[in-house]
Amino acid sequence: MILTLSCPDRPGIVARVSAFLFERGANILDAQQYDDQETVRFFMRVVFEAKGADIEALKTAFGPVAAEFAMSWTLRARKEARKVMILASQQDHCLSDLLYRWRRGEMPMDLTAVVSNHPKSTYANLDLEDVPFHHLPVSRATKMEQEAQIWALIQETGTELVVLARYMQVLSDGLAAKLEGRCINIHHSFLPGFKGAKPYHQAHARGVKVIGATAHYVTADLDEGPIIEQDVERISHRDTPADLVRKGRDIEQRVLARAVRWRLEDRVLLNGAKTVVFRD
Repeated sequence: MILTLSCPDRPGIVARVSAFLFERGANILDAQQYDDQETVRFFMRVVFEAKGADIEALKTAFGPVAAEFAMSWTLRARKEARKVMILASQQDHCLSDLLYRWRRGEMPMDLTAVVSNHPKSTYANLDLEDVPFHHLPVSRATKMEQEAQIWALIQETGTELVVLARYMQVLSDGLAAKLEGRCINIHHSFLPGFKGAKPYHQAHARGVKVIGATAHYVTADLDEGPIIEQDVERISHRDTPADLVRKGRDIEQRVLARAVRWRLEDRVLLNGAKTVVFRD
């Protein structure tokens, strides 16, 4: 089982949590914690086994402890796969990578759907036979109607996490608010960076020496959500715009994959405008 929590920092939190688990015959397999001196908040992730224990009973029993320390917390079985929906547009490299990792068992998720504003024929080079696919076209005039369809699909499938795998549509403030803390986007630059069309061409024109990608939570403020993961790659004057695009795709894939996996493994905790990531 995995217990995650955050609360105002004060003495005795670790002792209280450890004692709670010990009293119920649990064995702690891994524990990570962080005390943020700036926000004066405490963060913790504990992986433990408790043979024969009922998870709902544990949740009920832990309630008073959480209330005592004003905790925001989650407790779930490690084998419980989170329900994930992927949104994509024409560029399929991130979608392809996530599907590959999912099929190999590297991405512990229950894939509820792939949603695209482009038809299924766009992904002729991908195997989508065992994946629920929904083509939801969108235009400026139909944006709110299309987002209502997406939201209805999220609710119908019980989706817990939405991943924007180079989904080239800006979510409305309303949908972004509904998905706060459970929608991850991959941005094609090491934020802050070049915004707008053809970012790698802009970077090439400016002679940059490093390109990167940023995975972050979606908020109403475009590309300003809490950052989960970033990575970069050095380039040189020999690299053409096409080289930058190619290298950029590789970075985007690995950054998004790490961010999604960490979220599925309960390693990402919100800390105001930032995140605490208990990396493996």
